[in-house]
Amino acid sequence: MNKKELKLVANNIRKAIINGVYAAKAGHPGGSLSATDIMTYLYFQEMRIDINDSKNPSRDRFVLSKGHAAPCLYAALAYKGFFPVEDLLTLRKLGSHLQGHPCIAHTPGIDMSSGSLGQGVSAAVGMALSAKIFKEEYRVYTLLGDGELQEGQVWEAAMLAGFKKLDNLVVIVDNNNLQIDGPIDEVNSPYPIDKKFEAFNFHIITINGHDYDEIESAFNEAKRIKGKPTAIIAKTVKGKGVSFMENKASWHGAAPNAEQYAIAMEELEKAGDALCQK
Repeated sequence: MNKKELKLVANNIRKAIINGVYAAKAGHPGGSLSATDIMTYLYFQEMRIDINDSKNPSRDRFVLSKGHAAPCLYAALAYKGFFPVEDLLTLRKLGSHLQGHPCIAHTPGIDMSSGSLGQGVSAAVGMALSAKIFKEEYRVYTLLGDGELQEGQVWEAAMLAGFKKLDNLVVIVDNNNLQIDGPIDEVNSPYPIDKKFEAFNFHIITINGHDYDEIESAFNEAKRIKGKPTAIIAKTVKGKGVSFMENKASWHGAAPNAEQYAIAMEELEKAGDALCQK
């Protein structure tokens, strides 16, 4: 896909996030919207996956360590073709395969159940280590929240990844600087994030997580690195794409009301129209 096509997919994913959370009257829109551009690039450009052979042992793997951002992952999977887009309106409903956090047992395309913060990146490290042991060529990607870095288990996983020189592992930090209780540097600062990962023998790349040129360059650079895992620190905007949600911690885990929903969808429709005219 070219950059314009990726941006159009991302806009559709953002609309799906708002639609799903509104229909559920619950969910986590802020961190889903901030991660959308990274998720779009992963599923529509970067990863080697086949919807017709989703369990192929040689496929690339993705683990959403910040599992509460499931609306974003579900939307990416739906638009990729793993299941009908209409299913997204069943988010968090009884009997739906789209629960509040990803579940490998029920949702096509999910490589690992997640939700307990810190555990997803640990699973991703295990997957990458397995590939090394069995001489497999697949790559493993995992997306963490910046507030999630306050979990000690993240750094236990990072220690092993660096020690084992897992150059098939890419850790992406969605650095929107907000968590449920407010700015991360006021709650329990994980900064400097880059220096901490560097201390665990990671190759560090810092980017604008909404700039597709920078995203592409980062993932290409990660593939060239040998003997080290890569940490991509993606500077993002919580609630990206919906003006009244942007940079507001209050939208970490809240659903819009009818009036807010209408405003959000109008803004995203206009953004999509503007992209089509370019």
